[in-house]
Amino acid sequence: MVSEAKSAKVYINGRLIGFHSDPQKLTKELIARRRESKVSHQVNVAFHGDTNEVYINTDAGRVQRPLVVAENGRTKMTQEHVKQLQDGKLTWKDLVEQGLIEYLDAEEEENAFIAASEAELTKEHTHLEIDQSGILSIISSMVPYLEHDMAGKVLHGVKMFKQAQGFGASNIGFRTDTEGFLLYYPQKSLVKTKTMDLLGLNKRPEIQNLVVAIMPYMGFNILDAVVLNKGAVDRGMGRSSYFRTYESSENRYPGGQVDKFEIPPPETVGHLGEEAYKKLGEDGLAHVESYIRENEVVIGKTAPPRFLEEINEFGVVQEKRRDASTTLRKGKEGHVDRIFVTESEAGNKLVKVKIRSERVPSLGDKFSSRHGQKGVVGLIVPEEDMPFTPDGIKPDLILNPHSVPSRMTIGHLLEMLGGKTASMEAVQVDGTPFSGTPKEELEGMLEAHGFKRSGNEVFYDGTTGKRIMGEIFTGVVAYRRLFHMTAHKIQSRSRGPVQILTRQPTEGKEKEGGLRFGEMEGETLVGHGAAMLLQEKFIDDSDKVTMWVSETVGVIGFEDQIRRVKRVLEASDSKIYPVEMSYGFKLLLDELKALGVYPKLILSDKV
Repeated sequence: MVSEAKSAKVYINGRLIGFHSDPQKLTKELIARRRESKVSHQVNVAFHGDTNEVYINTDAGRVQRPLVVAENGRTKMTQEHVKQLQDGKLTWKDLVEQGLIEYLDAEEEENAFIAASEAELTKEHTHLEIDQSGILSIISSMVPYLEHDMAGKVLHGVKMFKQAQGFGASNIGFRTDTEGFLLYYPQKSLVKTKTMDLLGLNKRPEIQNLVVAIMPYMGFNILDAVVLNKGAVDRGMGRSSYFRTYESSENRYPGGQVDKFEIPPPETVGHLGEEAYKKLGEDGLAHVESYIRENEVVIGKTAPPRFLEEINEFGVVQEKRRDASTTLRKGKEGHVDRIFVTESEAGNKLVKVKIRSERVPSLGDKFSSRHGQKGVVGLIVPEEDMPFTPDGIKPDLILNPHSVPSRMTIGHLLEMLGGKTASMEAVQVDGTPFSGTPKEELEGMLEAHGFKRSGNEVFYDGTTGKRIMGEIFTGVVAYRRLFHMTAHKIQSRSRGPVQILTRQPTEGKEKEGGLRFGEMEGETLVGHGAAMLLQEKFIDDSDKVTMWVSETVGVIGFEDQIRRVKRVLEASDSKIYPVEMSYGFKLLLDELKALGVYPKLILSDKV
C-alpha cells in the first residue's frame, strides 16, 4: 500500500475528499466513463503532476467549450459521422453521448493538447478544434481576417463593438433607456464572418460600408484623424438620432401633501420665468414634437413647501408651493419624441419624456473600423474637392497611411480588398478568421473586373484636377460611428459657479465647471519659467482673494463693519495691509489653526 505522503490528493469542487495511489489511472478512467455517458458530460477531471493533485469539478458557473476527441493521431469522429449529421440521422446530443465530442473547462483544458486543424494532428494531440475560430470569443470572431492583425488592435476593435451606434433594438420607439442611439442607414457587412450569420447580426446592423482611400490629405488626417466627404455626410452617412429620457413622478408626503404636474404659477418659489415654461401644455408636459432648448422645462411640476409657512395676518397658514420642474440637460436639446404616462411602484403618477435630437457627423466625432483603427473627424471636405478616380469614384473617408504599418492591422487592408470585390460581385465575401476567402482569390476576382490585383488605383486631385503622383490603395471597409461625440463633450467657461468651501470653480460640465489646470500642467509652466502665466492660472483664474494682514503679528484680519476699520483681534493698533492670495491658502491657514498650529505671515515690500 502506497503511503499517504506519496498519494495524490483528490479534490471535488475545491474540497479535499481523499487520496489516491494512481492519479493518472483515476483521471483516465473518469474521462473514459464520461465518454461512455456513465458520468455526466458536465464533469471535468484534471491531474496536476507538478503538485500531485487531481481536481474534479462539477459545480455550476464554469465556462465549458466543445472539442472533438482525438486518439492516436486521428479523431474519433469520422466522415461517416459527419454525413449522418448532415442527413439528420445524428444530433449534437448523440455526438456528445457517444464520446465523439466533449466539453472542457479551463482546468481540464490545461492538460489537453489541442490541434487547430486536422492537418496538424499528431499522436500527442488529445483534441481537435471544431472550427479554428473556436479559439476566439464571440465578439472577436466577428472581426474579419483577424489572424492578420496584431492581438492588441483586435482587442481595441472588439472593445468598440460596444460603443457603436446602430440598430440595437427593434422596439426602440417604446424603450425608455436613459440614453439611446439609432443609426439612420445601417448596412449589412460586405465582408462577413460565420459568427455574424450565427448571431443574426444583419438583423441588428451597426456599420456602414464606406469607400476608403489610404492617403494623406494636407495634414487634416494627421495621426489618427480621418477626413470625411461632405457629400456622403449630406446623403446620410453616419447620421443618427440620440435619445434621452427624463422622468418625474407626483410623490406623496406625510400630512396629505402631494406634488402636482402643472405649469408653475408666477408666485411659485423658484419660478424660472414665463419663457422657460412656454413649451408646456395645461397638464405640465411638453407638447409632442415641440423643440425644447437648453434650460427650458420639459416636465412642469410644483411641490409642497419643505417647512410649514408662517401664519399670515388672518391666522391662515398660506402654502407657498415651490418649483420642482425638470429642465433639459446642458447640450442635449431636441424634439419631444414620445411621452409615457404611467404609475410608479408606489402607485404615484409617473411621467417619462423622451427627447430626440439629430446627430450629424461633425469635427471631433469618432469613427472606427473593426480592426481598432479608430480616429476622430479632422475635416469634412466639400465633395467637389475630394480626390477622385478616372471612374469618378470619390472616397467617403480618407485614412492616413501612417496608421497602418506600426499597428500591423493587415486585416483592415484585406477587408478593403474583400469589400471592393464584394461590391463588384454583388456578394458577401467570407472573412471568417483562419478560413476566410484567401487573398489570391480576391485578387483574381478584382482582375476579372478590370481592377489591379493590388487594389491600387490612379487618383486625381479634387482641387487642381492634376493626377496624384503614385497610386493609392482604395477599397470598401465596414466603419462604425461611435457614441463619443463632440456635441456631448464640448465644455468651456469664463466665469461661473464656485464651490462654497474652497471658492474654486466647480467641476464637471453639468455644473458649468472649469477645466482643471492641475499639478502637472503647472509643472510645465514652471519648466518654461512662465511665472506670470502660472500666477494667472493658479490664482487669478481660480480663487484669488484680497485679505488684510497685520504687519506686526502676521495674522489675517477682517473689516470691522461697525467701526468701519480693518483690524486684527490680536493687535488692534498694528498696521494692516491688503495681500492677494489664493483662498485655498487662507483655508489652509485656518485649518492649521484648528490643528493647534499658529501660522504667521511675514510681510515685505515687492522687490
